[in-house]
Amino acid sequence: MLNIVLTRIDDRLIHGQVVTAWSKVTKANRIIVVDDEVALDDFMVRILKMAAPSSFKIGIHTIADASGILKGEDTGERVIILVKTPETVEALMDNGVNIKDLNLGGMGATQGRKQLYRNISISDDEKSCFKKLIERGVNVYVQIVPDASPMDIKTLF
Repeated sequence: MLNIVLTRIDDRLIHGQVVTAWSKVTKANRIIVVDDEVALDDFMVRILKMAAPSSFKIGIHTIADASGILKGEDTGERVIILVKTPETVEALMDNGVNIKDLNLGGMGATQGRKQLYRNISISDDEKSCFKKLIERGVNVYVQIVPDASPMDIKTLF
């Protein structure tokens, strides 16, 4: 299995905060974006790859492809996984990817979502998915930036 140093839900995926702050804290050198729709959108793939420094190895994959890659032999790389929703994390785990910790960084307000904390809004289905992840032993926490204190998501329900 690859060395996963951060699994983060952030609907912006690759952006300045991830590239600058989180990559420094985690000493990551590879980013794997997991999103079925984005992986099939050539324009978005190009945009996301341009958003990251050339020093990073960037991959944008479907859940199925990412599962195989993440379960591969450890290459010595330090990997950040970026997803938009908890359902993607659940699907990765269903496919055999071992995720112990999940950082919730940003889920924007949309129809059907209620504000959980600052820039984080979740639907009832997403809340249920977070609870399932917790039941599976995943440490789910809110930490928007590295210098903020992590908050157990259960305290926000």
